[in-house]
Amino acid sequence: MSVTPGDGSSRKMAWALRLYTLAWWVLLPFAVCRLFWRARREPLYRTHLGERFGLYGALPGKHALRNGSRPLLWMHVVSLGETRAAEPLLESLRRAHPDLAVLLTHMTATGRDAGRLLLRDGDLQCWLPYDLPGFIRRFLLHYRPTAGVLMETEVWPNLAQSCAQLGVPLLLANARLSARSAVRWARWTALARPAFEAITAATAQSEADALRLQGLGLHDVTVSGNLKFDRASDPALRERGLNWKSVVDRPVLLLASTREHQGLAEESLLLDALPAHVLQRALLVVVPRHPQRMDAVYALLCDRGLRVVRRSQALPERDTQVWLGDSVGEMPAYYAMAHAAFVGGSLLALGGQNLIEACAEGCPVVMGPHTFNFTEAVEQGIAAGAVVQVGDAAAVWACFGAWLDDASSHKQASEAALRFAARHRGAAAKQADWIGRYLMGSRTGPSSSIRGHGGIDLA
Repeated sequence: MSVTPGDGSSRKMAWALRLYTLAWWVLLPFAVCRLFWRARREPLYRTHLGERFGLYGALPGKHALRNGSRPLLWMHVVSLGETRAAEPLLESLRRAHPDLAVLLTHMTATGRDAGRLLLRDGDLQCWLPYDLPGFIRRFLLHYRPTAGVLMETEVWPNLAQSCAQLGVPLLLANARLSARSAVRWARWTALARPAFEAITAATAQSEADALRLQGLGLHDVTVSGNLKFDRASDPALRERGLNWKSVVDRPVLLLASTREHQGLAEESLLLDALPAHVLQRALLVVVPRHPQRMDAVYALLCDRGLRVVRRSQALPERDTQVWLGDSVGEMPAYYAMAHAAFVGGSLLALGGQNLIEACAEGCPVVMGPHTFNFTEAVEQGIAAGAVVQVGDAAAVWACFGAWLDDASSHKQASEAALRFAARHRGAAAKQADWIGRYLMGSRTGPSSSIRGHGGIDLA
């Protein structure tokens, strides 16, 4: 739905969009400064700056794409997690549409770096422009995608409106919307409703996600599961992790995707609660979620008097107490070497990180109380016996200790993790078929009739 002044509600929506756009113009200099600030540790942020404003030079092969000779699917994968989730979906789409060309857009350096590995001959990659109408229109008119796919939660008001105005079908794939996020969007109804109504259709990870999306105005929603279950284990990374495990020759306890929030670090909470005997029995491996935190976490570990070795410098030795995983793209290897893992973003009110990747490697998982980003997956993992949810950092170590003490219990949890990860696969094929209907030239796509429980298609 394109916002046009008319009745009182439409005028309110139009004014909300104007105020939102004005706010973007005011904040734009700060957004650019933030790019250069982040580029101190991640230089990729200061590359291809014109793309952030919808400005492009000559691109190899762009004319072949823009003259309609092959379908061009634009997929926005904002960061590392969404990029990894997109991999099985792209594989399914390419099998069904061999002539497909793909344009990947990102907002973060880790996402763009990981996205390079997904490109094939004729594919393209760039930053998504800031959400200002002129920037977005230049982007859409330059690439002229057959359809656009936003992964998971990336809904931008001007982006959605521009796609509707230019006739580009905009799809929301693998969508998740926590209760907390739905409440936040609902506070800005005049801005949220036209944005969600402008999206052509969506596939949601769960029925609860679908209901919340419908409540914000997205009419055509189906439920097709979570793509993260479909990401295949990388044999090379698994072998690397098993080699590390043989070198260590003792149990490995992994603190994965740990994060910081409002000046408080999960690593600090866990170290404060760390029983002294744990480091006598096991190697502690710490892998922070964000690369820019590696130096700070290394300093924290050293300040605690721990014997720390960085992954980038050496393998752990017999007297190493903590191995800092300061690499990107090796998380499956860390899970493969681990006896058990705490998955971060869950001790602090951040919603949790991806637990499925650990389960796919047969690694039992402990999570803290804050898992609203993965509510259904956590509940399913707990029911399967693959995941334990605890209330605080001390309980994380207690759970680790129980698995160290009881080999039978650990084996059951490890086997349950593998079964859990395998049982929920299949979302990639469903979502690829759904997207394919828009690539075949249909502007209406799947039927807009809504079926199933609560008016939602459960296929």
